[in-house]
Amino acid sequence: MLDLKYLRQHAETAAQALSKKGHHFDIEAFKALDQARKSAETAEQQLLAERKQASKQVGVLIKDGVPVEDAQAQVADTLQEIEAKLGRLKEESKAAGEAMDALLMGTPNVPDDAVPEGADESDNQEILSWGEIPSFDFEVKDHVALGEQLGGLDFERATQLVGARFAVMSGGIARLHRALAQFMLDLHTVEHGYTEMNVPVIVNEASLRGTGQLPKFEEDLFKLEGDQGWYLIPTAEVPVTNLMREQIIEDADLGEGLKMAAHTTCFRSEAGSYGRDTRGMIRQHQFEKIELVQWVRPADSEAALEALTGHAEKVLQALALPYRKVLLCGGDLGFSARKTYDLEVWLPAQSCYREISSCSNFGDYQARRMMARWRNPETGKPELLHSLNGSGLAVGRTLVAVLENGQRADGRIEIPAALVPYMGGRTHLEPQ
Repeated sequence: MLDLKYLRQHAETAAQALSKKGHHFDIEAFKALDQARKSAETAEQQLLAERKQASKQVGVLIKDGVPVEDAQAQVADTLQEIEAKLGRLKEESKAAGEAMDALLMGTPNVPDDAVPEGADESDNQEILSWGEIPSFDFEVKDHVALGEQLGGLDFERATQLVGARFAVMSGGIARLHRALAQFMLDLHTVEHGYTEMNVPVIVNEASLRGTGQLPKFEEDLFKLEGDQGWYLIPTAEVPVTNLMREQIIEDADLGEGLKMAAHTTCFRSEAGSYGRDTRGMIRQHQFEKIELVQWVRPADSEAALEALTGHAEKVLQALALPYRKVLLCGGDLGFSARKTYDLEVWLPAQSCYREISSCSNFGDYQARRMMARWRNPETGKPELLHSLNGSGLAVGRTLVAVLENGQRADGRIEIPAALVPYMGGRTHLEPQ
């Protein structure tokens, strides 16, 4: 959520910056709501002062010899009128406040100055590419055909179990999927200094509001039946980031920043993606991901974004998977993000790069929603932290990339050397 004080002082600047995201910030509506709330609060304070004065008048009358009941009767009508006005003003103030909160909750984060102009992913800026795109002297197969050939990837039975956009993995492919998750988590916790977390995959509405999925993106979520207001997580970003909700961390405990990693199953309705990536594992309702989350001091967040993105890149490099890093343009930037790098892995069957990780700096946008703070030792006062997160990586999409890039003419799949210890020494997956 954006800072109300900032918007009051820099409404035009914010509106111009938000237009980079394709969002129209209605300055006049904002100013009208802000003024309505201020006016109601001012009038309420005036009435409270009048009520206090009227109450004092009872004492004055009694002091002048008027009987208590008569003194109270003389100011009763005035007090009753004041109470009626106060009731109406409190309702007006509450309505204005709720309307302002709704406007702020529906307003995206202001993009960083470094974010380029652009309407969609075609306008993203390539920062670098890594690895050599493989060439094959045989007909390349996609991961669906490879999975069927290996006898370990079954979409038909998954459809019988639940419906489209699910998969059943077995044998070597199931083990490879597990090996990828374990390798990623070990890399991030042992080499990159993240603390491993195990969190619920069900969260409440407050958690989703804290990270920005609610109220705007409810259609993308799976909501559980019942009156608890529970949802399946779209990403471990939600529960892990919310561990800092309504917390104040001391500077000494913050150290060089809080770094947390979690391996979870994730659930997305994929609303609006009908007809896109209907074949295979690229876009599923249920998938697994290693999520990286950092909480840092404001002065450290830009450097933290570069470091976090580098941690996700290390996974791709260790697996020898060709990829590129792109800086998202305004039109492709997420609702809560201030700046985002996408990592896109090369998929031979599609002959293009596809997103496998998105690493974002949110500034204090999420922290303000969930009141996540640190105590500044220079002032002794609590201040908002900055939050960051990224995929390190999406396990299913990494499996797809390993299968397609590792395919050989004899039907075998070469397992990246970094995964061999996790595969019990196996260097290849063999076709049935």
